[in-house]
Amino acid sequence: MSQARFEKRMREKARADKAREKQARKQDRAAEAEAAALVEQPASAPEPEVLDQLAALHHRFEADEIDFEEFEQLKHELLAQLDV
Repeated sequence: MSQARFEKRMREKARADKAREKQARKQDRAAEAEAAALVEQPASAPEPEVLDQLAALHHRFEADEIDFEEFEQLKHELLAQLDV
């Protein structure tokens, strides 16, 4: 085999090895991201229960039992529990 052929073959092999390594890293990152997403998701409460809590929160706000900032904070927490 000539030297030029050998060098070309080695370059192609190195390029293929690099592509395989890159694909493996990409799959590892995807698996890690998926695992992290599963860990970060809080357990969601049943939807009717959350909606009832949200309605009660609105009634408390309308009755001036809580201020606007507390209402908004609690509302965001409840809405985060809903699966949209």
